[in-house]
Order: sequence, then structure tokens, then C-alpha cells
Amino acid sequence: MEKLSTSETAIPKSPQWRYQAPSAYWDEAVRPSGMPRHHWRKLAVAVGRMGAEELTRRWQAGQHLIQAHGITYNVYGDSQGMERPWSLDPIPLVIDGAEWAQLERAISQRATLLNQVLADLYGGQQLIQRRQFPAALLFASPHFLRPCYGVQPPGGVFLHSYAADLARSEDGQWWVISDRTQAPSGIGYALENRLVSARTLPSAFDQCHVRPLNRFLDQTREALLHLAPNRRTNPRVVLLTAGPNNETYFEQSFLARHWGFPLVEGADLTVRDHRVFLKTLSGLEPVDMVLRRMDDAFCDPLELRGDSLLGVPGFTQAVRCGHVAVANALGTGLMETSAHMAFLRGLCKHVLGEDLQLPSVATWWCGDEGPRRYVIEHLEELVIKPAFPQPGKNPLFPSFMDAAARQDLIRRIQADPEQFVAQEQVALSTAPVRTAEGITPRHIVMRIFATWDGHSYNVMPGGLTRVSKEASSPVVSMQMGGGSKDTWVLGSAGEEAPAAALTAIKISRAAGNSPPRVELPSRVADHLFWLGRYSERVESGVRLVRALLPGLSSEEDFGQTVSLESALQLLSGLGYLPEDFAPSSIAQKRWQLNQVLSAMISDPSRGSSIGRNLQNLRRVAWPLKERLSQDTWRVVQQLDRDFSIAPSLRGELRLTAQMSLLDRVVVVLSAFSGLLGENTTRSHGWRFLEIGRRLERCWQTADLLLAALVHGPFDIEPAATALLSIADSSITYRARYFTEFRTEYVLEALLADESNPRSIGFQLASLVEHMSGLPGYHPTAFHPTAFQATAFQATAFEGTAFTAPPDPTEADAPLPLRLAERILGDLRRSSMDDLAERDAQGNLAVLESFLRRLEGSLHDLSELLTAHHFNHLMVARMSAVP
Repeated sequence: MEKLSTSETAIPKSPQWRYQAPSAYWDEAVRPSGMPRHHWRKLAVAVGRMGAEELTRRWQAGQHLIQAHGITYNVYGDSQGMERPWSLDPIPLVIDGAEWAQLERAISQRATLLNQVLADLYGGQQLIQRRQFPAALLFASPHFLRPCYGVQPPGGVFLHSYAADLARSEDGQWWVISDRTQAPSGIGYALENRLVSARTLPSAFDQCHVRPLNRFLDQTREALLHLAPNRRTNPRVVLLTAGPNNETYFEQSFLARHWGFPLVEGADLTVRDHRVFLKTLSGLEPVDMVLRRMDDAFCDPLELRGDSLLGVPGFTQAVRCGHVAVANALGTGLMETSAHMAFLRGLCKHVLGEDLQLPSVATWWCGDEGPRRYVIEHLEELVIKPAFPQPGKNPLFPSFMDAAARQDLIRRIQADPEQFVAQEQVALSTAPVRTAEGITPRHIVMRIFATWDGHSYNVMPGGLTRVSKEASSPVVSMQMGGGSKDTWVLGSAGEEAPAAALTAIKISRAAGNSPPRVELPSRVADHLFWLGRYSERVESGVRLVRALLPGLSSEEDFGQTVSLESALQLLSGLGYLPEDFAPSSIAQKRWQLNQVLSAMISDPSRGSSIGRNLQNLRRVAWPLKERLSQDTWRVVQQLDRDFSIAPSLRGELRLTAQMSLLDRVVVVLSAFSGLLGENTTRSHGWRFLEIGRRLERCWQTADLLLAALVHGPFDIEPAATALLSIADSSITYRARYFTEFRTEYVLEALLADESNPRSIGFQLASLVEHMSGLPGYHPTAFHPTAFQATAFQATAFEGTAFTAPPDPTEADAPLPLRLAERILGDLRRSSMDDLAERDAQGNLAVLESFLRRLEGSLHDLSELLTAHHFNHLMVARMSAVP
């Protein structure tokens, strides 16, 4: 019983922020008298002194941090979109240190018990023979994976990580309401909650001496590295995800980046000779340990679930042979059913010889006659659940049913009792939550995590606390709009977590001049390639619209470099205007330009709009989150925020507002390019990103040259002015050629000049340089499985701009590099004077032919790169583009 001291102080009174705890539930923060509990005093006083305005400001600061970190949670079936910002309340849940020590021991005991039960059920099954565990509950369960029977994981540890959802009843007793043994999620979110709360409440955090979480994550990583069955030096650990649509994909990406493990999907792995390999650009690399974040049945479509598109065929056999370790072991989902809770108390006494320290919520499995009779007699007091949870089978609440429905439920239970389990309804405790109405109570559930450290289960000194959406709702679910809290476990000043008793893993480095291992999956290379392309498409679109927007102004001194006529002619050449466009007045021309530019900014139906390309950029960047720095990701977030206001500017275009938006976006895009250029290691991933950017910029510039020069007016000055402004090359041109505009000069600046970062020549030279650094692209290191089909080599360059016979010295070079070198060589051999020459009709026919062939060859190069690196396919013939 807590004792009140004379110094105990209630939360400072403020009419708007007075906290009133409900009398029917246990409240975590205050007593029934309204006085704060002993371990809540410091935080209660700090929050009370802040007042409404300051607490709201702290909450807003936390929201900005969440947005900057890109913390999200995927909500299935939401009409507003799946991805949701993470919801975090600024007031943490505080747990007394002494109480936490009891919970730590209880959670460690429970994890140990469940691990031994799993070992028995997938091994000798002595518990079945001694009737400690019902055979019907095991063999009827779809979560009992028969192909995994007899498979013993390294060290006999099935549960490497475990989580328990705890609720406190009205008498203050903690109860376990669910066990998470499959692939427990929430550790990453708990750490992000801690990072945010420590920055928004720094003084209170220090005064409460909150126990840190980072040591727990470091110990978990070391323990995972020690699970590698056959290799103690440089073990390769991968984190297996179901993909970006998984509800906790952010956390998976966060942990992969924090621990330095590659985040892979099932398609990134393959099984050869009963061993798991990672598909990389350099070939297949053996995998020693798989940290799975998907349900075990989906891991292998060959033996476990035939309709799975997420797993790796043959994965179970590789595990069975002991060539790869899995955390958690396949089959551990068996202990996530509610029915087993009815037997844990007896199992603990039988298996561990101890009393169960932390009780489960009262559970009755209807497969036994006695419990079934009790359930039927007390039906309205219980919750009825399926014994083996599956999608579409939801809990039933008899108290809300009419008499006929209850009788029907009783008949169903009696007809198939093994399929039903009943549980007592727990009156969840409450905690203070900041809302628009003030600080109000919400129901909470706390998830606690434990991991195997090589000797025992180590419990994280904190947890993920979830809160209900409404005060009247007892349902605590993130999928149904609930929120979260940080969990502060109080310690003493200077307290640190004990160091893990593990031997350090040896990390060997390549000796001499040996190249480093390339662990870039082809899927990741593909995403990086398209990240480069979409970022360039966004920037090209922004620069184009920004250069043409001043054409809407009737003022000569607006700073416009492109006239209304030039803007319309350029848009016509690019295909943005209808063929029958024939305005009769200046007003109609401005109106049409207004409409086109507005659509180019944010029309979702236009595939080439800036907004659409920005969506695509974020779509390909999301699976790369663990490979991008936080600063780079913040830039992507900033682009989202900037363009969120673009739709409101449609209709009547406000010139100043549009120019301000586009100027800001150009600056943000420059920051994005700078971060990628200055903060990214010159790895193969960076090369693919740069290849995508250079290829796309080359393409965009060729389109502009065709639209402005070939399809433009005979007078070169308006077209050249527009081109140089869009390509940000006006200063360079004037420094060389002053104010004289000639076609050959413009082509020299934007086509041939390899010192101009905006020219096609610069892009092609960069392409050759980056491709030469890819794995296997040096003739002496050419991978034997690369394209060596004679028929393909013979026809590879047919229909392109480069039909010259191949140089014998480059016969072993990969075809993408050979094609890139041919394109660059053809440009270098071209005369700008010849390209600028007009025919008898005044057309630039030679230039048009050259640019058309160039675009066709760029298309072929893109297809070759895709086939060579991303699809793992042998292409029979490169498509010819006329």
C-alpha cells in the first residue's frame, strides 16, 4: 500500500488541465483521492507547471520530430491511404523501479517456459503423453507446422525474442492478455518514442532517472550475431520483411539501419544445395542468420504455405539441415493462440518446477468438459474467441447478443468445442493523455519485450504502451486509431544496464587489394536506379514550369526570360498542348498556359506531372529508408510537405505563390542532390542512383532540344533563351558567347560540352564512368554468367544509332557499358556545325535524326541495365526504337 507523505503534491490546478481519473478503473498516475502516485510525482508536477499552452507546444515539437524521422504505421483498408503518421502522446507512462523488477523476472520466466514448451511440442512431445497439454489443441492447430517437427534450432532456443501484452485490472494486478512469439513487433517504435520524449521533456527525463534502452538493442544485436551456426567471423545476418505494405515496415527498416543488417524480401533470397543465399550484384552470397519479420507459414511456399508470394522456396529444408539460423524459429506462432493460456499455470509447475509469477487473463478452453460447462453457464460475462485465430474470425461478446444469438453460439460451442476459447473481460487501467479537451484518461495496454542473450532472457527496461482512441472505448489497437506512449522505468542516478556476457564477434577485413564484398540485392539496385530517375524527373519538371510561369505575366519587368509565345511553342513541342490549339487572343493564350502549367504541377491524372513523379519518388524511396541518411529522408519529407499545398493553387494561378513554391522546391532538390553526392559512400548502390539520374537528365535534355530547336521557331533567340533558362546554363553561355545566339553555340553548350553539368555530353561521360565501376564491368573481372549469348551479341546494336562493328578489345565488356561507350563516342565524333545545318525547307533534319536515335539508344540502354542487373533474365534481342 502506497503511503502519502506531507510533501506529496497534486498536479497544479488549472481549470483547463485538471486531470480527473475514473473511479471504476485503476489509474496509473493518480490515486482515487486525486493525488499522484509516488513514482509519478516529479512528472505530474512538471506537466502541471507547463500548463496547456506549453504542453501543446511540446506535443507539436514531438509531432515535428515524428514527421522528420518518417515514423509511420500502415493501416489496412483505410480509404484515405494506408500510411499513417505514428501517434505519440507527450505524457509517458511511468513505472516504479521496484515494480518493474518483479515484471522483469516474471517476463523472463514466461519466455523460458514458452521456449521449453515449444521445444517439447516440436520434439519429444512428453507434455502430450503426460496429458499436460491437450493433443487436440496441438494437432488441430493450423499454427503447428508439421514440416518443422523434429527440427532443433541452434542451442535449442526457439524464442529469440518474445513480447507480452500486459493489462492492469481494477485491483492493481498485472495480467498477460496475449503472448507474442511469432515475430514480435514494437521494439523499434519503443525506441523512437524514447528519442522523441527525451527531447520534448528533457528536464523531467533527467529528474526521473529513466533507464536507457540503447544497451538492450546493442545486446540483442550481439546475441543475433552469435546465432550463426557455422561461421563466427563476419556472419551475414539479414532481416526478412514481407515488404513495404506490412503494417510495421517502418520499424523493420529502422531496426535494419540501426543494427546494420540488410533488409531483404523473399525475392532477394534463394536456396541452393539446402543453403540460403542473398542475390547480389556480384552473385550469390551465403546467409548465416535470418531475422524474420513475417509469419512463419509464409516463409516457404514449397513446404509451409503454397499460396505465399513472400517466402523462399526450400527455406524449411535449409533450416532443417542446419545451414541457416532463424529468429524466431519456424513454428513459434503456435504459442500465440489464446487457448494455451488455460494450461500455462500447470505447465510452469511441471516444466520449471515454479509457480507462474505473472498470471494470464482467466482462460477456459472449451475442449475440456469442465471449462466448457463453466463457459456456457457464465456466457454473458465472458469473451468468446476462436481457439485458433484466423483472418475473419473475430471475438464475440455474448453480453451484447440477444437470447436467440446466445443460444446459437452455445449450439456452435457444443458441436465443435475444440474450436472455442473463453476469456474474462479485463477492465483496463487508465493513464493521462493529452487531448484537445485537456488531460483526459484513456485505457492502456503495455507490451514488454525480452530477448535471448545467450544464457537467459534479457528484458528491455521499458516498453511500448498503447492507448485507446476514445475514453469510452476499451479497445486498444493501432489499426483502429489508437495511440502510443513512451514507457519510463525509473532507476537510480547513473544507473546503466549490465553488459551482455557474450564474446565479441570477429570482423575480418579484406586483405591487400581484395575488393570488398558487394551485398547490394538486385531489387535494391533497381529502387536506387529509379530513385535517381524520379528525382531528376521532379527537378526537370520544376525547372521547366518555373521557367515558363513568368510568361503569364503582362508586366515586362517581372523578370521573365521566356515570353508567352515562346512558352506556348515549347509546350506544343513537348506535346502538352492539343494539336488543334489556335487561340485568337492574348487572354485565351494566357488561360491555356495557366491550365497547362497547373496540370503539370499537380494533376494526378497526368503521369508526367510534378506531383505524380514526387509520389513515385517517395514510393521507391520508402523501401530504401534504411539505406538513406536521416537528413536525406527529411528532404524527401520536406518535398511532400511543400507540394501538399500545390492543389490549393490550382484554378486561378497566383503567380507569386507558384514561383515561391517552385523556388523552394528547387532549393530542397539541390539539398537532396548535395546530400546524395556528399554524404553517400561511393558504393555500387550510389552508382546505380547516379546512373539513373544521368540517364534521365540526358533524356530530358534531348526532349527539350527537340521541342525548342527542331520544332521551335526559325528565330533561334527565343528558343535558346528558354532552353538555357530551363537548363540553368544562361550564365555559362553568356560567359562564352556573350549575347550572340546561334544554333551551333547552343548545341555546343547543351549537347557536346562535357564540362557543363547540364549537358548531354556530361551525362554520357558520367554514365560511362559510373558503369565502369560496377561489379564485373572490368574486362578482367567480367562475371561468367553475364550476357554471352552469341545471337544477342550479334544483334545487340541493330536499330540503334551505333551499328559499327564491335571493337575486339571490348569483346568481354558487358553490353550496357559497350552501348554507353558507343553513344558517347558517337556524340564526340559529331560536328555541332553539321547538326545545326538547316535543309532547303529550313528544318534541322540532321539534328532531329540524331536526337531521335539518341533517345532510342537511351531506351535500349535502360532496358539492358534492367535485364542485366534487375531482372536476371537473358534478353534475346534489344528492342529497336525508330
